[in-house]
Amino acid sequence: MALNSASTADNGRLLIRGADRPGIVACVSSLLADFGANVVSLDQYSSDPEGGRFFQRTEIHMPNFPARIDELRKALTTALTDGLDLEWDLVESKKVKRVALFVSKSDHCLLDLLWRHRRGELNMNVSMVISNHPDLSDDVRAFGIPYLHVPVNRDDKAAAEERHLELLQGNVDLVVLARYMQIISGDFLRRVGAPVINIHHSFLPAFVGAGPYQKARDRGVKLIGATAHYVTEDLDEGPIIEQDVVRVTHEMSTADLARRGADVERQVLARAVAWHCDDRVLRDGNTTIVF
Repeated sequence: MALNSASTADNGRLLIRGADRPGIVACVSSLLADFGANVVSLDQYSSDPEGGRFFQRTEIHMPNFPARIDELRKALTTALTDGLDLEWDLVESKKVKRVALFVSKSDHCLLDLLWRHRRGELNMNVSMVISNHPDLSDDVRAFGIPYLHVPVNRDDKAAAEERHLELLQGNVDLVVLARYMQIISGDFLRRVGAPVINIHHSFLPAFVGAGPYQKARDRGVKLIGATAHYVTEDLDEGPIIEQDVVRVTHEMSTADLARRGADVERQVLARAVAWHCDDRVLRDGNTTIVF
């Protein structure tokens, strides 16, 4: 279930980013006041007061918001786009994001997201789970979510991605790679029409390839962790949304490290997905501002 109720029907979120300059806050506040919108919460950040970048996330309550959103967008275009050369998005809080989860064989991140979703902890609707293996089908269908098995032939990965695009396009607002062990092509990213979030252990790029936890143990690491980031054509180099670490010792086995790593991966991915679905992440080049 999604975190949605009648109380959010007249709520919206305004996200702004662009070159900082005097007058932005005054302009936004005055415009919203003219529309009778009440500011419920507001977060903003400037990278530098002179020549920096400006970011703002504002939650508003406005009577008859769904019916008046086009009118407000027109006014924002005049004031922010034409007047201040800013980028912005205006969304209805009640419109929950449709999410597709991709997975291979490891179930810890996938099942954690489905469990949190069922408990109402994540403001999203899971449209489907897509996997290149059939192994987790029974686990997923127990949640009442469609499980779509799309095998990936190493000699023709493009065919699998074409099938993915057929399933996704127009049906999802976000794709989450919940331990999906396939490289996503640039062509897929350009055509999918939705952001893609990935989770990986933070050993990259130090411990690449198979068996990262064994390699980490062999090196005697003292910290292990995880990173959630947006996917770009540069492998594992996309804008970082969230990271976390946990301490480990020389006494721990490889299995102990993997277990602790899985715990961190679950928590980091859940936070990243929650923040994205609540429109708390503003991308700026290869970095993010998280409110």
